[in-house]
Amino acid sequence: MVAPDAAAVALTILLHFFLSPAQTAAILAPNDYLALQSIRKSLSDLPGSSYFTSWDFTADPCSFPGVLCRGDRVVALALGDPRAGSSGLSGRLHPSIGSLSDLAELSLVPGRVSGPIPSSISLCSSLRFLALSRNLLSGDIPPSISSLSHLRVVDLGSNLLSGTIPSLLPRLPSLSTLILSHNRLSGSIPAFAHSSPLIRLDLQRNRLSGNIPGPLPASLRYLSLSSNQLSGRVDRILPRLVRLTFLDLSSNRLSGPIPGSIFSLPISYLRLQRNSFSGYLNPTSPVRTSYIDLSFNRLGGQIPADLAAAEWIYLDYNRFTGEVPSIFVDRVKNGGIRVLYLQHNFLTGMELGPSTGFPMLSSVCLQYNCMLPPVQTACPARAGQQKTRPPEQCPK
Repeated sequence: MVAPDAAAVALTILLHFFLSPAQTAAILAPNDYLALQSIRKSLSDLPGSSYFTSWDFTADPCSFPGVLCRGDRVVALALGDPRAGSSGLSGRLHPSIGSLSDLAELSLVPGRVSGPIPSSISLCSSLRFLALSRNLLSGDIPPSISSLSHLRVVDLGSNLLSGTIPSLLPRLPSLSTLILSHNRLSGSIPAFAHSSPLIRLDLQRNRLSGNIPGPLPASLRYLSLSSNQLSGRVDRILPRLVRLTFLDLSSNRLSGPIPGSIFSLPISYLRLQRNSFSGYLNPTSPVRTSYIDLSFNRLGGQIPADLAAAEWIYLDYNRFTGEVPSIFVDRVKNGGIRVLYLQHNFLTGMELGPSTGFPMLSSVCLQYNCMLPPVQTACPARAGQQKTRPPEQCPK
C-alpha cells in the first residue's frame, strides 16, 4: 500500500475544514444568518407540518426549504410548507425580518401565526412581494410599509388586523395587487394615485365606512368592497373602470343610480345586491355581463330587455313594474338563462307563449308580484309562501 503524499493529506484536511457543514453556514452574511435563527426560534410547525425539520444551522441556510439566496444575502423567504394539506405554522413573526435588507419576497402559508406585523419589515427596502394571509395576525398595519416603493403585491387578507388602512399604502407607485379582505379594518378608504397601476383591489368584509374615493385607478380589473359600511353614489366612479372583469360592492349602504355603461363591460360577476340603489336601469347595449345580482335594492321601472343577455339574473326584492319582456321567457326556454329571480317586485305579467313550463335545469321565481305566477316553479325559501301581493299594494 502506497503512503499518501503529505501535501495531498494536507489539502484533504483543508478542504474538509472549509466544506464541512459547520463552515458552509458562514457563506451567508452574518446579519441574515442571525435573522434566520431568530425567525426559526419564534415560529414552529403545527401538527401535520414538517417545514422546519430540515432547518439545521450546521448546514448552509441557503439550502433550507423556502430560503432563496443571491450571493451571501437572502432574497426570498417563503415560511411554511406550501403543499396542499400542510397545516402551517404557529408563533409570531420576529422583528429580525427587517435585518434581511435584500429581501424581495416574503410569504407565509395559512396557519396560526399571531401577533403584530413587525414594523421592521419596512427596512427591507427591496421588498416587492408581501403575502401573510390566512393567519391570526392582529394589530395595525404598520404605516411604515408605505415606504416600500418597490412593493407590487400586498396580501394581508383573512387575519385579525384592525385600525385604519395607512393613507399612503394605496399610493405606492408599483402596487398592482392590494388584498386586505376579511379583517377588522375601519375608517375610510384612502385615495389612490391617478397613475396607479393597481389591477386587483380586495377590501371585502371589513368595517370600512364613508364614500368610495374617486377616481379609482382605471387599470382595475378586480374590485371587491363588499360587506362593509360604505355609502354614497358610484355613478361617477364606475364608468371610468373600463377594464373591470369582476365587481362586488354588495352589502353596503350605497345609493343613487346604477350607471348603464357598467353592463357593457366584460364583467364575469356583477354583484351590487343589498344596497340602496334606486332609479331606473338603462343598460348600454350590448350587455356583456353574464352574472347580474341587483337584488335587495330600490330599483324601479320596467325590467330592461337587454338584461336577458345574462345567464344568471337576480332582480328580486326591488320595485320593478310592468310585464316581464318576452325575450326573458325565450332565453329561459332555450337554456340561455339559467337563473331568473324576479320575486318580491310589482310585476304585472309574464307571457309564456304556446308552450308552458321551463327547462328542468333552469331556476325561475316569480312569487309575490302583482300577478299570479303563470307557472309553478321552485323558489328559494327566502321567497316565502305567498304567491302574490295583496291587491292594495299593486298599481291599478
